[in-house]
Amino acid sequence: MIPVRGFEGKNVAVLGLGRSGLATARALLAGGARALCWDDSPEARARAEAEGLILHDLGRTQAFDDIAALITSPGIPHLYPEPNRHIASAFEAGVPVDNDIGLFFRSFATPDWDQFDTAPKVVAVTGSNGKSTTSALIHHILTACGRPAQLAGNIGRGVLDLDPARDGEVAVLELSSYQTDLARALTPDIAVFTNLSPDHLDRHGGMGGYFAAKRRLFAEGGPDRAVVGVDEPEGRYLAGQMSEGPGDDRVIRVSVTRKLGGPGWQVFARKGFLSEYRKGRQVAAIDLRAIKGLPGSHNHQNACAAYAVTRALGLAPRQIEAALASFEGLPHRSQFIGEAGGVAFVNDSKATNTDSAAAALQAFERIRWIAGGLGKDGGIAALAPHLSRVVKAYLIGHSARDFALQLGDTPHEICETMERAVARAAEEAQAGDTVLLAPAAASFDQYADFEARGEDFTRQVRARLG
Repeated sequence: MIPVRGFEGKNVAVLGLGRSGLATARALLAGGARALCWDDSPEARARAEAEGLILHDLGRTQAFDDIAALITSPGIPHLYPEPNRHIASAFEAGVPVDNDIGLFFRSFATPDWDQFDTAPKVVAVTGSNGKSTTSALIHHILTACGRPAQLAGNIGRGVLDLDPARDGEVAVLELSSYQTDLARALTPDIAVFTNLSPDHLDRHGGMGGYFAAKRRLFAEGGPDRAVVGVDEPEGRYLAGQMSEGPGDDRVIRVSVTRKLGGPGWQVFARKGFLSEYRKGRQVAAIDLRAIKGLPGSHNHQNACAAYAVTRALGLAPRQIEAALASFEGLPHRSQFIGEAGGVAFVNDSKATNTDSAAAALQAFERIRWIAGGLGKDGGIAALAPHLSRVVKAYLIGHSARDFALQLGDTPHEICETMERAVARAAEEAQAGDTVLLAPAAASFDQYADFEARGEDFTRQVRARLG
């Protein structure tokens, strides 16, 4: 646990008592603050009370009297589409509003670090797609190379649940726009921007607000190094803002769409090969094509970003290459489940929208595609350019028939359930095919979440593989 510093003896309100909220309350108590907790859910309040936490109704009159700060869970809206009523009351009372990310950055460094040979560092990763894989990959490379590291944030543990830093340790944080938007302190040593595509627009008041939330990690944080994906205009803008000139190697530009040039520091992937260039000259190259845990250009972008970070942390190219080869991928994100008779089975249940499904479809050549669920606006019309790789689609869930109408001449079958879809795809697949779950839809029609959907796919596949 990271005890929160700066609130000793003060009352701090905690709104939202899920995983991050409970961790925040514990960390405040450990730091000497008095945590006053609230959640509009009676069940959440009961769990907190059973843990011995103090409940404090933030909806009552004068609830914010003698409150030093309100710490809110990231999922609770503070501005758009409209502020949560408790947060609005805090603003009205002039009480500062923060989240666990802000508390982490003000509390992680301690006087104990003066005794360390190597100061700990924080790597923070944000962007629309690839954050989780990039964060996990950075952590994997570091640990495989013998560097102490911890992983937290929007993946794994909450940031305040991390252990106090050891000598030379690296904390790798995946941060969503919800987390970066409100944090009052953002001071990573290395900040990573993967890419940008439309998401959470209602929460941020549009695309500009969404990008602005991501940009805060760089503009407010002032990282020593910035690793920036430059395949979208926003990334190029951000890299330009962070750089003092073409040769400024504090900014490492990353691409998977083209070769990057110039006197600066560049990492890019083309046709499955990662290249590192510095001062206009190639200094390293890695063949990514045989790494089963990193299929497709979207994962090659993740590999480029992770490579850039770990190079900036002092690792050698050959060390990184060996660690990349042992990366097995994250569950539900282009996860290789197994192979039988030359047919591969891949779980990308996290592909809940057309952007992520398009990336998955571009990663393989002959695809038996399992898709469907609770479809989003536009269905799968945006995937038309990628359907040439689909041998046949096997459609499940609520939107199966709607998706069928958008497939044109692509062979398809309405299977309804995961069990039947996996069975039919496996029966018809031939050597060289990939049975791919990339739903392009939410899971809530049949499953609690995308993880449960991916686990069902994995169970069905492993039952067939023995």
